[in-house]
Amino acid sequence: MRTYDIERYLHIRSAYGASFAPDGERLSFLMDTTGVPQVWTVDGPGVWPEQRTFYDERVTFASWSPENPELVFGMDKGGNEREQLFRLEPDTGVIENLTEHPDAKHRWGGWSHDGERFAFTSNRRDNAVFDVYVQDRDGTGMDATLVHEGDGWLTLGGWSPDDSKLIVQEAYSNFDQDVYVLDLITNELTHLTPHEGTVRFQSPEWGPDGENIYMVTDRDSDTLELVRYDLETEEFTLVESGDDYEFDGISIDHETRKLVYSRNVEGYTELTFGELVGPDEIDTFPEPDLPKGVAGGVSFSPDGDRASITVTASADTANVYVVELETGHAERWTHAATAGIPRDTFVPPELVHYPTFDGRDIPAFFTLPEESPEGKTPVIVDIHGGPEAQRRPSFSSVKQYFLSRGYAYFEPNVRGSAGYGKAYGHLDDVEKRMDSVADIEAAVEWLHDHPAVDPDKIVAMGGSYGGFMVLASMTEYPDLWAAGIDIVGIANFVTFLENTGDWRRELREAEYGSLEDDREFLESISPLNNVEKIRAPLFVLHGENDPRVPVSEAHQLVEEARKHAHVRELIFEDEGHGFSKLENRIDAYTQIADFLDEYVGSAHGE
Repeated sequence: MRTYDIERYLHIRSAYGASFAPDGERLSFLMDTTGVPQVWTVDGPGVWPEQRTFYDERVTFASWSPENPELVFGMDKGGNEREQLFRLEPDTGVIENLTEHPDAKHRWGGWSHDGERFAFTSNRRDNAVFDVYVQDRDGTGMDATLVHEGDGWLTLGGWSPDDSKLIVQEAYSNFDQDVYVLDLITNELTHLTPHEGTVRFQSPEWGPDGENIYMVTDRDSDTLELVRYDLETEEFTLVESGDDYEFDGISIDHETRKLVYSRNVEGYTELTFGELVGPDEIDTFPEPDLPKGVAGGVSFSPDGDRASITVTASADTANVYVVELETGHAERWTHAATAGIPRDTFVPPELVHYPTFDGRDIPAFFTLPEESPEGKTPVIVDIHGGPEAQRRPSFSSVKQYFLSRGYAYFEPNVRGSAGYGKAYGHLDDVEKRMDSVADIEAAVEWLHDHPAVDPDKIVAMGGSYGGFMVLASMTEYPDLWAAGIDIVGIANFVTFLENTGDWRRELREAEYGSLEDDREFLESISPLNNVEKIRAPLFVLHGENDPRVPVSEAHQLVEEARKHAHVRELIFEDEGHGFSKLENRIDAYTQIADFLDEYVGSAHGE
C-alpha cells in the first residue's frame, strides 16, 4: 500500500458552512485551500469556485443577506476568539469592518428578513457577560444599538417573521439553557422556559406565523425532543419524539413552511425534510440521497424549494450538497480536494460498545488499519473535549494518516458525552468526574482483549478537556500507556478556572464545580497535583493566545512533569484553543508523528 506523509494528509480540504445568495443561483461557503478557512462562492454543482477573502486568519462563518448582494463573515486574530464581523460585496471585493471592537467577542445573530439590519451579541460593555445589539447594514462599529443588557452567556436564535422580535437564548451550562423573546419595539424580554434543575432548550426557531417557536428540549424526557411553544397560550406541545435518540435541531423557512430537522443516532445524522401543514403536523418528503455521516448547516434557497447542507463522513471529506426538498435528490456543489490521496484508501470505523466498571456499555468508534497484524497493532485512544461533546463519524485527516501508518484508532464517548441523553450527560458531574476517567481504563481493557492490538503500544491523545482526560488517565492508570499527547489541555482545574476568559468561568463552573465550594476536590483530581505518577513519555502542545485554557496550564504541567518523565513541549505564538493555520498544523502533527515513532513505533516495525 502506498503511503503519504503527514503534510500531504493535512492538505486535504474541507468545504462547509454554505449560504444561499438572494438570487438563489450562488452559494457562499468556507474552504481551507489556502491553509485557513476563507470565503468562497460557487455558481452551481461542479462549477469552479472563486475565492473571496484572502486573510492569514481563519474565517469562522459567512451569511448572505436575504435581499442584497452582500454577506457578513466573522474572523478573529491569532485564535483569540474575539471575533469581528465584516461585510463583503463579492462582486466588487469591497470589505468593511462592521464592529471595530477588537477586544470584544461578537456572536452572529442573523439578518432581518428585509436585509436592512443584523443582530449579534457581544461582551463589549462587560467582558464577563453578553448584550444584544442591532445594527443597520450600512452602519459602522460605533453605530450598533444596544437593545438589551444581559447578565450571562447570551446567543440569538433569529428574527421573527415580521422582524419585530428576536429569540434570545441564555446558557448556564451545556445541559441547561433558557429561551426568551425580546420585543424590539417595547424592549420587553419575555421568559418562555422557566424551570427547576437542569433542562436543555436548544435550536429555537420561529414558526412561519410568528405565533409559535419550535425547539428541542429534554424538559419531559431524558433525550432531546422536538416541541412547539405557543406564545399566546404559553404551552408546550410535543411535535416529534426522538425514540431514545436525540434531536440535533430544526430549521424552518418562514415563507414556504418547509423545514429540516435532524436526529443524532449513535453519532450518525438522520435528516427529515418536510413541510408544516399545521402547528404540530409535518408532511415529510422522501429521504435525501446523501452520504451516511454527520450533516448540518442548513440554508434554504430564496424560493424554499432547495436547501444546502454540509455532509462529512469518516471516510470522506466535508462537502456542500444541495437537496431538492420535495424529491430528496441531492447534488454535491463542492469538491474539496484530497491532496491526491485516493478516497478509497480512507477507512471507515466500526461502532462498538464496551463494558465499564458499573456495568453500563460505553459507545465508541473503532477503526483498524488495512493491515492489522495479530498482537502487533498500536492504538491511539483519541478522547474528545467538552466534556459535553461527542465523537461522531466525521472526517479526520490526522486519523487517516495514522491509520495509513498502521495505527488503530479508538474514539470513546465516555459518560458525560452529549448525544446519549440527559442522565448519561450528568454521570461525570463534579464529584463524579473521575468516573469518566475509569471509562478510559475500561476502554484499554477492552483493547487488551482484541486479537490485533499490541497492549504495550497504546497511546492517549486528546485536546482541551480531552487533554485533561489524557493527563488524568496517565496519572490514574500510569502503566496502561506507551505515550500521551496533550493538546491545549487542562492540568489544574483551579488555575484553569481562575485564568479562563471571564465570559466562560460561570459556564464551566456549572460542569466542573466552583472555586468557592469545590476547590479542595478540584485540586485533588487535577493531574498537576498527581504528576509524579506519570511514567510514559508526554508531548504537550498549546497556543499562546488560548482564551479558554490559558497557556499557563501547559507551562506549569511541563515544569513539574519533567521531574518524573520524558516531556516535550511545543507552543505556537499565533494560535489559540487549537491549531487553525496549516503551517502550524503541519509542524504540530509532524512532531507528534516523530514523537510516536520514537517512543511507540508502528505495526510496520518502524
